[in-house]
Amino acid sequence: MKINYNYAFFDEGSKREIRRATLKAIAIPGYQVPFASREMPIARGWGTGGLQLTLSLVGQEDILKVIDQGSDESVNAVNIKRLIALTTGIRVTDQTAEATIMQSRHRIPEIPLQAGQILVLQVPLPEPLRSYEPSEYETKKLHAEQEYSGAWLMLFEQIMNFGAMSTGADHPVLVHGRYVMAPSPIPRFDNPKLNYSPALILLGAGREKKVYAVPPYTRVASLDFEDYPFKAESFQDKFCRLCGARGVFLDEIPDEATGETFYQCNDTSYCLQNLNTKP
Repeated sequence: MKINYNYAFFDEGSKREIRRATLKAIAIPGYQVPFASREMPIARGWGTGGLQLTLSLVGQEDILKVIDQGSDESVNAVNIKRLIALTTGIRVTDQTAEATIMQSRHRIPEIPLQAGQILVLQVPLPEPLRSYEPSEYETKKLHAEQEYSGAWLMLFEQIMNFGAMSTGADHPVLVHGRYVMAPSPIPRFDNPKLNYSPALILLGAGREKKVYAVPPYTRVASLDFEDYPFKAESFQDKFCRLCGARGVFLDEIPDEATGETFYQCNDTSYCLQNLNTKP
């Protein structure tokens, strides 16, 4: 039996409500805007917030790219692409430069984003202050008063315990000099890509019912100290064993037979593109 859905799955009223929340988020960079998160045909925690943003914004002329931890072909990425394609009929692509709207979990693509593109990041926990303040009421007050000493203290404790800031991902950032924001669980390597990005970056948390944004060309600074500056993961002197790329985020792959460690591009489409352009 064929089931006919409305364009992009949602009814028009739902799309308008999500768009209104999105516009408010763009107008106040880094501010978490609550919205009425809808029921989705996937479980909460598997990208429902990002998917709702994508479905509310996608149009017939858009070209879609979806990645999950750098891969275009993971189970999550494939099924999200399938849902959007089946309910809109738009074209999907693996090429970052071709896409007008991209949905991603845990990564920002290696190819620099361009003006006119939209990157939608899936967010499990949008509140950067939650690790030390469990009350939603109190975190709202802290944001309103710009009281972020707890976030600095958290980083200071990491330095005292480990000699360096030890956030592997989701390192908090200060947006437009005002709001401390959780950038989603992207690696520290991707944090600098948020700063003055020409693309619109939207972040959606379906389970927490929040949406927030980094408008194009917005200043985004990772929290750090003068004597302990922010440092991204370093892959100096390392390269991808498949395409030879350097200066990108690499996965460590142990070889059980030899005991050696190989490195490979985390962004699979970037790696494939390099392989296809090799002489």
